[in-house]
Amino acid sequence: MARFLAAGVMILALAACSRHSDTGDRSAPAMSERQRDSAIARSPLPGAGTVGKALAASDSASARAARIDSLLR
Repeated sequence: MARFLAAGVMILALAACSRHSDTGDRSAPAMSERQRDSAIARSPLPGAGTVGKALAASDSASARAARIDSLLR
């Protein structure tokens, strides 16, 4: 029991001493959602092919919408 208490105290002490940002500065993410999805689609992860197909369908729909929009102008 004493070991668990000591371990708990050590964990709390480490958490209290950890660095955290008080400035509230939230920098931009390193990658956009599109870039992350593209990286996942190229990876060997399960379901990566489905992500790639979804990206292709999204690209196709965007291109079609752009063509239709250009016809209406």
